[in-house]
Amino acid sequence: MRLFAGTKFDVPPKCDRCGKLETDCDCPPPLPKQIAPGAQIARLSVEKRSKGKLVTVIRGLTAHENDLIALLSRLKAQCGAGGTIQDKNLEVQGDHLQRISALLKEVGYRVRH
Repeated sequence: MRLFAGTKFDVPPKCDRCGKLETDCDCPPPLPKQIAPGAQIARLSVEKRSKGKLVTVIRGLTAHENDLIALLSRLKAQCGAGGTIQDKNLEVQGDHLQRISALLKEVGYRVRH
């Protein structure tokens, strides 16, 4: 409910792009704001998990301003391995440090080992 709803001061909200009332607006929703890859540093490491399994971990990418799911899918396809997102970190099964580093640099991320 708006602050002045039902009074003579009630002004219904209008769309900033087309000027129509928000209930009548046909504009597509705005795209979510994303940080440019060049403004981020991806920190890569290889960790040993239980039973001696190796996992390549990518840290330092913010989850709310990136499409981490799409990036993870691309990394998994490039490496031919499985992976997941754990605690805001991307994890790819296996030791794929060089492949992932090359792909992230190609996309535009700054990479640290």
